[in-house]
Amino acid sequence: MSNTKKIGNYRYRILALLMFATTINYFDRSIIGVMAPTLEKMFGWTNTDYANIMISFKVAYALGMLSMGGLIDRLGTKKGYVLSIGLWSVFGMLHAAVRPGFSVIGFAAARFGLGFGESGNFPAAIKTTAEWFPKKDRAFATGLFNAATSIGAIAAPFVIGWIVHENGKNWQIPFLITGLLSAIWVFLWLRTYKKPEVHPKVSKEELAYIQADSEVENEEKLPWKSVLGKRQTWAFALAKVTDAVWWFYLFWGAKFLAETFGVNIKNIALPFFVIYILADGGSILGGYLSGVFIRKGWSVNRARKTTLFICGLIILPVAYVAITDSKWLAICLIGLGAAGHQAWSANIFTLASDVFPKKATASVVGIGGMVGAVAGIVADFALGSVLDQAGNTGYFWAFLIAGSCYLIILGLVHLIMPKMTPMDENLELIKE
Repeated sequence: MSNTKKIGNYRYRILALLMFATTINYFDRSIIGVMAPTLEKMFGWTNTDYANIMISFKVAYALGMLSMGGLIDRLGTKKGYVLSIGLWSVFGMLHAAVRPGFSVIGFAAARFGLGFGESGNFPAAIKTTAEWFPKKDRAFATGLFNAATSIGAIAAPFVIGWIVHENGKNWQIPFLITGLLSAIWVFLWLRTYKKPEVHPKVSKEELAYIQADSEVENEEKLPWKSVLGKRQTWAFALAKVTDAVWWFYLFWGAKFLAETFGVNIKNIALPFFVIYILADGGSILGGYLSGVFIRKGWSVNRARKTTLFICGLIILPVAYVAITDSKWLAICLIGLGAAGHQAWSANIFTLASDVFPKKATASVVGIGGMVGAVAGIVADFALGSVLDQAGNTGYFWAFLIAGSCYLIILGLVHLIMPKMTPMDENLELIKE
């Protein structure tokens, strides 16, 4: 800690804003998942109706990931992030305007706009982390702001349980809260953010620390399509297929607990707290662990992939969730899976900034996010159909895939990218 004080720690103020934005992001997107059992009864939705609403979000998220990542690389982090949070806040609040007569179409339209805006959060946050932290600290920094996804997911059921009645009264209010939070964030962001090399509050020592293991880049913009032909882009994108599992927990978890164990809107808060506090721990520890390995002298490639392998092993027991009769065992196993996923996610995100130059990072993260969203679309379509046709047995297959897919995907990622050789500003491999 004494070294941190000597060199300055302004970068952690930037990190705090990333955590705040990600908390708002996940509070906003978690609301509908928490209220799903109640909204289904109010509006008479089938599982397929609910799946179609979730698919609308993910279609927009996939399209947004392709366009927002490249847009953020062109506009820069400061302007790009404001654009993203402004869009998702407006459409988040528009959920409250939906009326029963067109509930499926109305929610699908609102979710579409929300998904497009929210797609900018992670490309912007990962780009910011690459700008403000050296490689040895990036996984830990990513783990910290990525943990805010769980803070948002934890806050949602508590706020909803406090405000919304079991019959659905006041259901609109949670959707409106994020507008105020977003306005506060935009004000703080515009006052605080500049690149570290031009920031008046960053000391020379801190700037030297931030840039210690990074190549100096020119200001020339890279065309978005330039990263498409790189196998490293698709290794990252393949790893992001696991986003479908996280979205399954987020959007279908409350429905599973309601239909299997009778958990309702008034008592979902404690189960979600357990699940997402475990996820928080996983995000922070997963990012910290690979940093420890790097400090021991391991290569970035070995450190990241060893950590990912450990994550895959931790996640395996989640396959047992659908066949246990114990509510709390199921909740704890989902929490273990969520912890493993967040640790995995913290390290996967850093793969992009470990390998690609900073000015291409948001584009690569966007492409990966698009692939993850498409995987989520396929999963939603399949699960909604199976649940309507075969009942809750569909959850057996969902949890089996959720538990087993990570190790398989890691093996494929290693085949595509056996070495994590970094690239220069022209996307040429840097010779060791």
